[in-house]
Formats: sequence, C-alpha cells, structure tokens
Amino acid sequence: MYHGIINVYKEAGFTSHDVVAKLRGICKQKKIGHTGTLDPDAVGVLPVCLGSGTKLCDMLTGETKEYIARFRLGIETDTQDISGKILEEKEVRVSTEQVKEMLSHFVGELRQVPPMYSALKVGGKKLYELAREGKEVERKARPITIYELELLKAEHPEYEIRVVCSKGTYIRTLCHDIGEKLGVGAAMDQLLRTKVSIFEVDQALTLAQIEER
Repeated sequence: MYHGIINVYKEAGFTSHDVVAKLRGICKQKKIGHTGTLDPDAVGVLPVCLGSGTKLCDMLTGETKEYIARFRLGIETDTQDISGKILEEKEVRVSTEQVKEMLSHFVGELRQVPPMYSALKVGGKKLYELAREGKEVERKARPITIYELELLKAEHPEYEIRVVCSKGTYIRTLCHDIGEKLGVGAAMDQLLRTKVSIFEVDQALTLAQIEER
C-alpha cells in the first residue's frame, strides 16, 4: 500500500471523485481521498492522500488556495459559469479601469452565498441535485477571505484574474458577484487552480503520468 500525498493535475472533464476512483485502480488500493473538490470543467492542483496520508485530508482542505480565473462580463447563467443556461445578457457599459477598481472591493474578509450548483448539502440533499430538479433553496452566506486579487489580463469584456483565497471560496461566485456589483453580470469561463498549500501546478502530475510511473 502507498502512503502519502500525490500532487495530481486534474484535467477537464473529470470530477474530483473520478480522480480518486482512477487512482484506486492505478495504485491497487482503496484507502485514497481527495482534499477538496474542483468542478469538472476546472483544471489544476488536486492533492490526493493515500494510505495513512488520508489523515491529512481535512487539514489540506482548509489550506489557502490560489487560482487563475477568466470571466466574461455581460452574461449571467444558472451555474455562474459559461457552461450553464443563459439567464440574462446585458450591454457592457463599464471600462477596464472600473473593473480594476471593483476588484479592490473584493479583497479581505467577505461573506459569500454558495451557488446552487455546488456539492453542499441542505436537508441531506446536495444543492446541485436540487438545482437539476429546478428547485432553488435559501443558502446562508458564509465567511471567506480573499487574500490577494490581481488583474492579469484585460481583453474587454473578458478579464483574467489571480485569486489567493481561503477554504470554501467559490471562484465562479466571486466572478458572478463582481459582475453583479458592476451592474452588468458576469460568468466564469475558465479556471485553473495553481496552488494548494505547498503543492504547486508546475509539479503536478496527470493521471497518465502517475500510471506510467
């Protein structure tokens, strides 16, 4: 049996659960757990704990994370990302300077309402299951911290940002909230997790690379 942590590069199309299931087959062992979900369309760092290393899962889930995200202004969807159903489209009458200024208001301790399309449970049922049934339930805002929020690229109406944040932060909700505050709406269309604690994307291995090794 293997014991320890593997820095997995989660590719698009896989859920975090898929990664664990495939690693169980590759490593020929059942005792494996991941350290925090990434949406199927998102890519990047997913530390996976094996054997006695699974005792560290909860600790790593609470670690600071870094992301690079891209969002598009002028569009709102039911999932808060570009894969969802379009709810509203608006003319984008804001400047790049206004977007940059707005980002400064999202640094620090905030309260964020989790999206309906998430794995959080309400009354024993996952929110995304309720959302797929066409139901929307009230969600309590939760405390999060945005330590750093930097504008990397502006190709109006698309913007790329780097985010360093606490546990429980939904980046697509952050993008949605930025668009809402600007009065034009926004949907995330790309997400890369670049770091979880000491685990960085440059050292991450794909499932194929892990199987080869």
